[in-house]
Amino acid sequence: MSAHPKALVLDFGGVVTKTLFETHALTERALGLRAGTLAWRGPFDPANDPLWRSMQADEISERDYWKTRTREVGALVGEDWADMSTFVRRARGAEPEAVVRPEADRAIRAANAAGVRLAILSNELDLFYGADFRARLPLLSLFETIVDATYTGVLKPDARAYQSAGDALGLPLEDCVFVDDQKRNVDGALAAGMRAVWFDVAQPAKSYAEALGHFGIAFS
Repeated sequence: MSAHPKALVLDFGGVVTKTLFETHALTERALGLRAGTLAWRGPFDPANDPLWRSMQADEISERDYWKTRTREVGALVGEDWADMSTFVRRARGAEPEAVVRPEADRAIRAANAAGVRLAILSNELDLFYGADFRARLPLLSLFETIVDATYTGVLKPDARAYQSAGDALGLPLEDCVFVDDQKRNVDGALAAGMRAVWFDVAQPAKSYAEALGHFGIAFS
């Protein structure tokens, strides 16, 4: 493994943007729902979210989790939502920059300024956010490449997903630092030969500081 990594590879939802769990109030206002209607909290309250626990136990996939939540929220507004992008667009599509983590914005810009190459490796960026979302989020212009399983069909933690990111960058995996909020995906990256950081959605500043520390960049 070389002394200094060259690229920072980020998951998107949860790492670059706030999770839908964190923006329930915004979603409720956008959809005209009573405050407190959305009670599922995923990693912020797993004890009261059995569906989340099933996903964490690999009984269902992350996509299955969000398919269920999408159907539930659609039903609350009297609509049949067939895909996650409908949920995301209705909940936060009007102002995509409003849901970017401020810590993510600072960290990404700091890495870019230091000459670190940037990539996104997502299981469902366009599937969840819609194909036009990228054009409406200027921060994404700093990324050299985006590898999205919406199109490749290869989901993390499959080793081929990480290799596809390395190939897109033209770098060996050992020169990449991968960041994801799902432990299984971090484990997959480590097994594939990447350096990796588990992103704690409850402590985003700490997680970004750890990621940038691999490059000798102080996070503030």
